[in-house]
Amino acid sequence: MTDLPARPDLAARLRQLTPARVALGRVGVGLPTRPMLDFELAHARARDAVHAELGDGAFGATMAGLPVIAVQSQAPDRATYLRRPDLGRRLDPASAERLSPAGADLAIVIADGLSAAAVLAHGAAIVAAILARMSDWSVSPIVVAHQARVAIGDEIGAALGARLAIVLIGERPGLSAADSVGAYLTWGPRPGRRDSERNCVSNIRPGGLAIDRAAALIAAIAEGARDLGETGVRLKIAEPSLALGQDGIELIRSS
Repeated sequence: MTDLPARPDLAARLRQLTPARVALGRVGVGLPTRPMLDFELAHARARDAVHAELGDGAFGATMAGLPVIAVQSQAPDRATYLRRPDLGRRLDPASAERLSPAGADLAIVIADGLSAAAVLAHGAAIVAAILARMSDWSVSPIVVAHQARVAIGDEIGAALGARLAIVLIGERPGLSAADSVGAYLTWGPRPGRRDSERNCVSNIRPGGLAIDRAAALIAAIAEGARDLGETGVRLKIAEPSLALGQDGIELIRSS
């Protein structure tokens, strides 16, 4: 009888392909010590990310050559923000007074969301990459929003008189990443916009969607929104191949 070749370690191969926790093993009815410690560390990082705050002047006075305006939502502190999502969607009245129409096409908002660490780590680089691909768009001052949810971009974009608002926000941390940024695009921003009227590019981080690739997707959606006059469910993107068109991005406009 011929000996069968040794089987490769399938679990090890799977772990090379995904950050998900697969084939961790067991000791009795529990996990081995190392996977259990890794899980607890990831959970602690996610918890810390949710509770962390953007400090005053986190991005300085300018970014990519544009002035920076800091604003605050109606949530006065982090604890209230986490309990009252509705307050994170609206501007504090004093902050609203700092904004006025800028006569620009595009408003970019950096919001702490549920991971201030994510936007601190990647926000400035994402803004620079977006602006490099949208050089024909006029841009209002960059707005940094504290204790903010996605919808705060509607009020900010309307106050700035922008045609398109892009909100870069720290996404809810998972147990494999606590530094992911999401980009939400809304054409014709104004209070009351629904989530179905936005497009989203998510998981922007070094271990997820690369910043340059994310900027290419964002710029393509922005161009599609300008042509269509709206964002949301009627404007979709497809990436069947990097060889398809510039950056391999195809826009799909529903009738």
